Amino acid sequence: MNKGRYQKQREELVKVLTKKGIKHEDVLRAIRTIPRHTFVDSALWVRAYEDIALPIGLQQTISQPFTVARQTELLEVKSGQKILEIGTGSGYQCAILCELGTDVYSIERHRELFERSRDHLRELGYRPTLKCDDGTLGWNAYAPFDGIVVTAGAPVIPKELIRQLVVGGRLVIPVGDSVSQKMHLIIRVSENEYDEQIHEGFKFVPLIGKDGW
Repeated sequence: MNKGRYQKQREELVKVLTKKGIKHEDVLRAIRTIPRHTFVDSALWVRAYEDIALPIGLQQTISQPFTVARQTELLEVKSGQKILEIGTGSGYQCAILCELGTDVYSIERHRELFERSRDHLRELGYRPTLKCDDGTLGWNAYAPFDGIVVTAGAPVIPKELIRQLVVGGRLVIPVGDSVSQKMHLIIRVSENEYDEQIHEGFKFVPLIGKDGW
């Protein structure tokens, strides 16, 4: 696979994201490195480096690059950390986290997307731990996590995800209705204390599961 294709377009995308306020150099480097076009159908390659969401089938999307960058920036990940992703989708956000040197665990509820993203991530040389299941329940077998990122809009914050954070860990999750959501950052301050910050609005596909829609 030719990762170098569309390199100029990736550089332009990084400039767009920088102008929109993304400052984390490692996040920008990952955006610059990963071939986003390979995560969508070849008919959409010409639009892969626009700052827009694109369809990936099954009424799901690959998130807008700014959204991916913003969620990753809010996580404040460090190499070697253990990160849980809820909603593997195309695998692009998962690849970003892998590129940052984290130990990634990712859950996808659609079997077809799970298999597709699993195979594609392997082709790109990434080795996250993946499973097809209800992501709203987290992944207790590998908990606790340094960070958890949810790539679908939730009606409420699933309590099980908060419980699976280490003290000092961060949960980034869009919460709202079916039309739009606000990005919430939950930081586990102690065993029973949490700090919550609410950031700008976004629009995601719905988080489906026991503690979702």
